Amino acid sequence: MTKPLLEVADLKTQFNLEQGVIRAVNGVSFTVDEGSVLGIVGESGCGKSVTALSIMRLVEPPGRVTSGKALFHDGGSARDLLALPPSALEDILGNRISMIFQDPMTSLNPVLTVGYQIMEPLRVHRRLSRREARDEAARLLRRVGIPGARERLDDYPHQFSGGMRQRVMIAMAVACKPKLLIADEPTTALDVTIQAQILNLLRELKRELGTSVVIITHDLGVIAQIADRVAVMYAGRMVEEAPVGEIFGTPRHPYTRALVASIPRLNEWHERLPTIEGTPPRPRDERVGCAFEPRCPYRIPRCADERPSLVELSAGHACACWVAGEDAQGAR
Repeated sequence: MTKPLLEVADLKTQFNLEQGVIRAVNGVSFTVDEGSVLGIVGESGCGKSVTALSIMRLVEPPGRVTSGKALFHDGGSARDLLALPPSALEDILGNRISMIFQDPMTSLNPVLTVGYQIMEPLRVHRRLSRREARDEAARLLRRVGIPGARERLDDYPHQFSGGMRQRVMIAMAVACKPKLLIADEPTTALDVTIQAQILNLLRELKRELGTSVVIITHDLGVIAQIADRVAVMYAGRMVEEAPVGEIFGTPRHPYTRALVASIPRLNEWHERLPTIEGTPPRPRDERVGCAFEPRCPYRIPRCADERPSLVELSAGHACACWVAGEDAQGAR
């Protein structure tokens, strides 16, 4: 039986701007089991990246986590990442929990060599000498498929291609053999060949190190290849969570159905691919009912007046929808 590694409960993050309060994450809950891959999907602006940054406490300022817990189970104890003092948090981030950021060109320091940047966590967390850290950094670069690894330690980020910079980010992230790896859009702006290589690399690292992975993307093709479970977000909330096979085979939430229906299929011909009508709500607009109601073809009057909560419709399959889960909501 799998054990939970990370348990996030009722996470809320907001940004106080002149135009109003932006509730980027509004009550998100999920669990990541040991050795598993959780995919978080949704449209741009739905709160996927802010969720990850909130867990790592990297939104402050200008953002602020207003409530919630993020329990990290490590070494037989559970610690709330959102309540730890800075000194204790620094010992976990980059060591037990690592993150691959969305854009390696802006995430890597342009004035420091890649060798220096890979060596830093090795020296800080693993207490390696400079020589030992350099040897390990070269080994990590070779492990992620960069030729001439030792010589390239002295190169700067701009001397690497986009795919190579992403590999450098992965090498940095796994340097301390983390228990949890958060990958935020790790294949964005990469061609399909490099994308496949990056996903294969993540799978190999997961198998070799036993690392749990949270992968954030809007690409359902990536999710289908690597995830065990999928959490679907819309307007800062979780609207469906299920095993990857059920998300693609029997999606229950209308938004998830629309996402799956929009995937091109080689055995089907469409004059025009199915799309989701309308636009996502503005982040500062707080709706009383379901946020997807204006775009939903299955909406009923209740959807506009009352927000559905996320409830389990079947074993391991939860959904927040009055239409998909009316019986479950009524029994609750």
